[in-house]
Parts: sequence; C-alpha cells; structure tokens
Amino acid sequence: MLPVTTRSAVAQETHTKNLLLTTTGSFRTDAEGYLTSTSGLVLMGWKAKQDGTMPVHPRYTTQGLEPIKINRNQFLHDPTTKITFAANLPATGTEVGADGSVEKSSLEYFDNLGKTQSLNIEFKLKVPASGAASNKWTMTIKDSLQNNALFGEYELTFDDGRAKGGVLKSVTTTSGGVYDATTGKMTLTVGGGPIDFTIGKPGEKGAVTQLSDAYSLIKSEADGSQVGSISSVEIDEKGFVIATFDNGITRTVYQVPMVDVPNPNGLYGLDSQTFKPSLDSGPFFLWDAGKGPTGEIKGYALEESTVDVASEMIDMIQTQRAYSSNAKVIQTLDEMMQETTNIKR
Repeated sequence: MLPVTTRSAVAQETHTKNLLLTTTGSFRTDAEGYLTSTSGLVLMGWKAKQDGTMPVHPRYTTQGLEPIKINRNQFLHDPTTKITFAANLPATGTEVGADGSVEKSSLEYFDNLGKTQSLNIEFKLKVPASGAASNKWTMTIKDSLQNNALFGEYELTFDDGRAKGGVLKSVTTTSGGVYDATTGKMTLTVGGGPIDFTIGKPGEKGAVTQLSDAYSLIKSEADGSQVGSISSVEIDEKGFVIATFDNGITRTVYQVPMVDVPNPNGLYGLDSQTFKPSLDSGPFFLWDAGKGPTGEIKGYALEESTVDVASEMIDMIQTQRAYSSNAKVIQTLDEMMQETTNIKR
C-alpha cells in the first residue's frame, strides 16, 4: 500500500502522526505543488539529495517521510566535466615551404552557473627549414572569455609510417594539465573546475589526425547542460519520483515506499479507500517498491478487482432463494389469516 496523508494534516504540519494507507490513487500537483488525489489525499515519500541519491531512513517509523511537493520553479543544470575533441590537420602544413598558418576551432561548454563559455583551440605548425616534414604541431587551449587565459599547451607529433600514417604518435605537455597517453586525455583547470579534455590515444584512429586534406573539425562533444526548469513528473515502478527538466536532465526528487503490515485484515477501514494501522494489524514496515512482499508501482493503470465472481454469484443465489422462501412463508400466513377471517363471518 502507498503512504498518504490528508490535506488538512499537511496544512497543520502533523503529517507524520496521520499516516494513512491506500492501494491506489491518481495524484496530480495542486496549486501548492503537492501530489494530491481528487479526494484530497497527499502522497508521501522520502526526499532525495540534491544529486538525486537517496539518504538512508528507518523503515519501522514515519521519520523522514514527508508530503511530496514539486516545485515547478526549481531550476537545474549540469556543468561540463568532459569534452571530446577530434580534428584533421593538413599533412602538407609541416613540409618545407609551408605558409605557417594557424588552424583554429572554438568549443562551447557550460560553467557552474549554467552559462555558456567557450575554449579556443589553436594548432600552430612547425615548418622545417629543410629536409622532411616535421609532422609536429603545437596545440594551445585558451579561454576566450577570460582574457584569453592559457589552460594548456602541447606538442603533437604524428606518425607518417605505412601502418599508422596520419595518427597521433606522441603528445608532449608543455604547460597545463598533463596529457595521459593511456587515456588520451588531459585535465584542464578552467575557472569553474576541472574538465577532462580527450583528443585520443597515440596510435588510435578516429582521434586527432594529420592527413593530406584541409583542416576540418571531426568531433566536438561536451557533456553538461544549460539551466532548465521542471516540465513533467512521473513515478516509476520502483517508486522513484523522477522530474524531467526542459533541458533534457532527469533527476530523482523523491522515493515512494510500499507499506506492509503482518495482518492486513486488522487495518481500520476509512473513507476514500484508505486504511490506518492498528494494534490488530501489527507494526508497519516501509519497503522499496518491488522488493520483499510488496509489488511494483503501476502507473497509468487501474486497480484490478479482488472480487471472486463465482463465490459472489453463489451468495447472491442463496440470498435470492432465502428471500423467495421467506416471501412464500409470508404469503401462506396471509392466506391462512384470510381463510380464518372468512370462517368467522
């Protein structure tokens, strides 16, 4: 059964003393944001932490349970923590006589306040005075919105062999976060915190390359999102109340437990299909939905009737026969009384 409380109890802030149970309910947010049924019942649950994880609560008490309230004005965003970057550099750029041009790209990311920031990526080629191509580029990563602050500088060397021609051969860190050849990334310390910047591992295809073609951006992916507000709320089969924001983020905001008692027949039956624990029902226990003796929570479904049609038909026939027999007895007595009256006349 689901834990609920009355709307008046919420107003009086005494909901922990007014635990009611129900097997079903259609809950929608009211004017104050509470998940409320048409009969005025308010759904109760455990509130999640800011990151969506659930704290540990005792299961034999209502401590921690509170009326579920959805704040439609709640905002949420995710700052960027990972960026994946891949581009192709022109192989002719490091040959003798190249023009020494600088290749540039700009990448957007989200800071801790949900604002859009950008990184400027520049590749400066190393043109040899004579001989073979150097196959080397200097990559710098700067913040375009903070006085062009330098976050890292790296020397990229590319392979020109037959087997791995055009792929990264090595990366040397000049300044900033150290490049890790085992993961293909370096950690940039921007104003809002660290960001893992991935350019690929040496010898790996599909990362930063140097091939005989023009400069082109192949991949630019950043996690995180801008600020968004709640657009919808749903309860899944495990009892988690999940809020979906209009920026695509989903976050667990509450968990609805399932309540079980040793003797369900000992519950007090109340209005609006609600029940209340009693001494006869025994102490209640709050289970995670789908675990223990409780089932899962079914959304957008109607509760199936528990009536045994066969036994109800038998009871109805027995009642009908008893009524007919009693009616026959009354009719016989009426006829006897009528006959007695006629004899006296």
